[in-house]
Amino acid sequence: MNMRQLVVAFFQYPAVIAYILLAIVSAGIFIAHPAAALPTIAAVVISILLYPLVWYTLHRWVLHSQWMFKVPMLAATWKRIHYDHHQDPNRLEILFGALHTTLPTIFLATAPIGWLLGGLGGAAAAFATGLLTTCFYEFCHCIQHLAYSPKHPMLVMMKQRHMAHHFHDETGNFGITNFFWDRLFGTSYAKVSERKKSATVFNLGYTPEVAKRWPKVAQLSGGVATGHPSTRIKH
Repeated sequence: MNMRQLVVAFFQYPAVIAYILLAIVSAGIFIAHPAAALPTIAAVVISILLYPLVWYTLHRWVLHSQWMFKVPMLAATWKRIHYDHHQDPNRLEILFGALHTTLPTIFLATAPIGWLLGGLGGAAAAFATGLLTTCFYEFCHCIQHLAYSPKHPMLVMMKQRHMAHHFHDETGNFGITNFFWDRLFGTSYAKVSERKKSATVFNLGYTPEVAKRWPKVAQLSGGVATGHPSTRIKH
């Protein structure tokens, strides 16, 4: 796959289309109810800087938690938004997050800050920034999972670390485009030789033994798969 094919594939995903359309709507709201220049710039900059921390927090302590599958009402959501993705990282139909979880998160992480700084216009600018930042994040995520070999050193590094997160040790490298918070919290690793291979890298700790006590995800999945996606069997 070359860059042109990657771009074409990226903009065909319904989630990406939804993000862009909502960003356009938000821009329209800003035009109708503009905030002053300084609050607008502040809302945009803060949204961009805050995004990596929000993602790290959610990825590490929510998506990789072992409490969501224990709550029957949340088990299906956890299965869809992250368990399935780790079960088989190359399943492209679940590469993007579910809109009913990503959109509220983006809104809550950006719009209130924009509102405090610049009212409705500030909120619209911040939300649009969050949506477009998500598009950038998802594009990098595509590079990391699709059959595309990046040439830029930064993209190469991002892909190597994300693939290590998926195939070697899921308890590190929670960032996608930014690993500052990984370094700060001690979860960053540059080479797989730095860490022991995790036994739960594909199941996130939802093992056949755990499924006996909390069976909802196993029921929805038709069992609990173990081992590498290419060689696994279901229990």
